[in-house]
Amino acid sequence: MTAKELLYVEDALGHEKYFQQKCTETAAQLTDSDLKTCVEQMASRHQQLFQSFYGLL
Repeated sequence: MTAKELLYVEDALGHEKYFQQKCTETAAQLTDSDLKTCVEQMASRHQQLFQSFYGLL
């Protein structure tokens, strides 16, 4: 993996972690159960993406 590719993966990790945290925080504040479920699923997907990018390292 080149240095530039490694920087891309590091950026992607940071973005996915941020998105997962924000989705989790937002879901905790929601009262609509359907919307909360949707945002929790988004948080889960961002966690999966984080793990995938992490696996590249």
